[in-house]
Amino acid sequence: MDRCIVLVDAGYLLGAAASLLAGEPSRSRITVDHTALIQALRVRAESDTERPLLRIYWFDGAPDRVPQPEHRRLRVMPRVTVRLGALTRSDGRWAQKGVDAAMHAELTELARNRACSDVVLVTGDGDLLPGMMAAKEHGVAVHLWAVQAADGDYNQSEDLVAEADERRVLDRAWITQAVRAKELTGVCAPPPAPRPEIAAILSAPLPESALAAAERQDEQGAPPQAVAGTENGTQERAGAHKGVPTPKDLAALRAPGAQPAQQPATATLRWSSDKGWVDRPGVVAEPPEVASMPTLAQLTTAEQRWADREEDITTVGGDPYEVGQVFARRWISRLGDQSQLQRLSQLYPRIPHRIDGELLRYAARFGLLAHKDDQIDEHDRYAIRAGFWREIDVPAAAESVTGE
Repeated sequence: MDRCIVLVDAGYLLGAAASLLAGEPSRSRITVDHTALIQALRVRAESDTERPLLRIYWFDGAPDRVPQPEHRRLRVMPRVTVRLGALTRSDGRWAQKGVDAAMHAELTELARNRACSDVVLVTGDGDLLPGMMAAKEHGVAVHLWAVQAADGDYNQSEDLVAEADERRVLDRAWITQAVRAKELTGVCAPPPAPRPEIAAILSAPLPESALAAAERQDEQGAPPQAVAGTENGTQERAGAHKGVPTPKDLAALRAPGAQPAQQPATATLRWSSDKGWVDRPGVVAEPPEVASMPTLAQLTTAEQRWADREEDITTVGGDPYEVGQVFARRWISRLGDQSQLQRLSQLYPRIPHRIDGELLRYAARFGLLAHKDDQIDEHDRYAIRAGFWREIDVPAAAESVTGE
């Protein structure tokens, strides 16, 4: 068949691009426009082989082979097929397992079935040498593409280079059509609109009743650890007598049989499910008007749910801050009673429990709440909520002005 097929080892392509543009092979150091990248691969393949494209196979690793946001976007693109291997962590580093074997199997099967006349391989792995040789024996022309090496040397197996029928180098100019190096800013996400009360909330002292309970636990030989708020809003680990209790400590304080004195009746948690107490006299639970705020699921029709899923797959990148914004925009647009929006804004920075839980479950679709060393990534949680509040603040402020 006079058609070409492209087999892409994403780990090689994006890792080598990161080395070239950012100075290290970590894919977290680059941003990728996958639509532009796929289009560039197609144009280059059809030009080099002088054959129409049949399909692009994208081989990559993923934890437990669960598709990540980029894989979900790629697999719905025309002429793109995604094949996933495992992604495992060993000695503090991530490594792909099964990707080269999958590429080898696909390459030999395509050649054996005469599905194409030309195959473009974007890889550097010498393990593909037997597959390349088998493809050539079936009459397939093999084109090997390399990413320009950061040090000017080969970043491919020399055996692959020697065996290929044709070889091309994807230089910096070609790579930067779709890949950019990230600027290191030192922050996890853009901050929400400035609110003067946030510093006071984050630095609120622990109520005396909770301090006394923590000290009693300390005396009994089970000193809880805590996270203390600092003046600039950052947090640091500290002993319970110097900071605030963790969720584990809170569970102990609220355990069956605990003395009333151990449960600060006038204090609530900072944020919705985070560490730390803030004094709010007379408030034990969420007020009924807050607890009854509708969730996004309650506001969403079946047609909207389908459209949301389509948008999640094709356009939402999965960045924690972006995920929070998308969720908030949908909630705002479907909220009938706009007075509830103003009421929600007054709760800043806390999010009602039901809405907060739904927000985090939505974020989990994008792999953002993966456990790392059995700890949920708080970095992502704060970024998700910051994105949520950025979207809530603007319409709420406009509602406030209109009300005046």
